[in-house]
Amino acid sequence: MRRPLLLLATLCLIGSLQAAPAVPDKDTCTQNIEQPKPAPEQDAGFIAKVGGWYTNHLSYWSVSALMALESSFIPFPSEIVVPPAAYAACNPESPLYTTDEKWLNILLVVVFATLGALIGALINYAISYFLGRPFVYWFAETKVGHLLMLNAEKVKKAEDYFIEHGNSSTLVGRLIPVIRQLISIPAGLSKMRILPFVIYTTLGAMAWNILLALLGYIAHGQQDLIAEYSHELSWILLALGVLFVGYLVFKALRKKRNQPKEKA
Repeated sequence: MRRPLLLLATLCLIGSLQAAPAVPDKDTCTQNIEQPKPAPEQDAGFIAKVGGWYTNHLSYWSVSALMALESSFIPFPSEIVVPPAAYAACNPESPLYTTDEKWLNILLVVVFATLGALIGALINYAISYFLGRPFVYWFAETKVGHLLMLNAEKVKKAEDYFIEHGNSSTLVGRLIPVIRQLISIPAGLSKMRILPFVIYTTLGAMAWNILLALLGYIAHGQQDLIAEYSHELSWILLALGVLFVGYLVFKALRKKRNQPKEKA
């Protein structure tokens, strides 16, 4: 069962990286050109390593732990957490197969994933609530913040979205890339009441996790096809991964060459 899980996780990893936020615009680059940025291939390597550990230590608690990670400051795509877990929950030999009802097992995956997402969101909320805007924006522009793929522009984007849409943005924002991980920060900065925050965050995270779990369930329905062509799929995904990392390196080098012109 491990090979299909690795294939599914790798496929979701490539998709999540392709949906990653675009590089900052010209103004942001010129303002923060002295700050080192993590190389894109390093980000992909970190995600791949954690994803490999996850497939070897699959449990409801590892689902919650990685979803808490994904929902906090530390970047990790939920797309490679929930679909493989839902896939595994349909297999009797998996530790996630706790009942004979596949849908009940998948529901447990969604519940534990949502619990993890809420924990991560509460961490962001608490930091923003108690430490305030100056600390958040300062941290976003530190070396550590950049290593965590944060910057003031992303925080400002999430804050503007929250101001425009109000408290309900903590629900809808959970379905929007980039905003999803950061929407808890402006909620804390604005001193949003904790009960509405928990309710909106739980509903939004649950809706997102249900969508991801459905991907895993659909993939399980094609497990015979995946098993039959797993060797070929492995080579195809490896080739796609190499091409995509090459594209990230090319984009990073091109951005580096353009920076002196932008600074001038």
